[in-house]
Amino acid sequence: MMRIGMLTPSSNTALEPATYGLLAAMPGVSAHFARFPVTEIALSATALSQFDEAPILGAAELLAHAKVDVIAWNGTSASWLGFDRDEALVQAISERTGTPATTSILALNAVLRRLGVQRLALVTPYTDDVQAKIAANYAAAGIACVAERHAGFRDNNSFAEIPPEAIAAMIIGVAAEKPDAIAVNCTNMDATRLAPKLEARLGVPVLDSIACTLWGALETLQIPKTPLHRAGMLFRC
Repeated sequence: MMRIGMLTPSSNTALEPATYGLLAAMPGVSAHFARFPVTEIALSATALSQFDEAPILGAAELLAHAKVDVIAWNGTSASWLGFDRDEALVQAISERTGTPATTSILALNAVLRRLGVQRLALVTPYTDDVQAKIAANYAAAGIACVAERHAGFRDNNSFAEIPPEAIAAMIIGVAAEKPDAIAVNCTNMDATRLAPKLEARLGVPVLDSIACTLWGALETLQIPKTPLHRAGMLFRC
């Protein structure tokens, strides 16, 4: 049995059941979760301070007690804080716990590189300013955000309440611009079950953040993703 430890925003109710759903196809892999306080996504000083290293590292230490084989930050904060934040975080987690680490955003970015994505469409539940910051960070990395949809919410609990049909409508909407890939960027807005159906319809990878976190953990552990091929293009790259 290989154990994946996941760091989870405290108010997130989507990522755990979605991860268990994906792992149903992989009986030799288990997922284990630790939470730290995150309730609001905004660019205010208070909201940004939720992602300071200290509470995250404390949660990572608790996961290490379970002798997990990898620790994954199952959140997308680096998409607006800057990708370097997650690069520093995985190093700090590994140094503190002796366990390799990854994150949802570092996994997404690895997939974008592997797929050669230059034109990205972005779907999130976030506010205008957070969405703009994410697009700017990808532009600085050489990936143009050619289409976007966002719900305009900041309360993390509300993200999980967005109906699947509304998420699907946003994905279909951005696909009209013919992006190389569509990123559903939030681990409390579950598109894992939508992705394979919409990929078949639209012909473009739909990269859900929850699925990306699992992809990154499996990649770190060098576990074959063949059992998850039906879960979307992500697991075939």
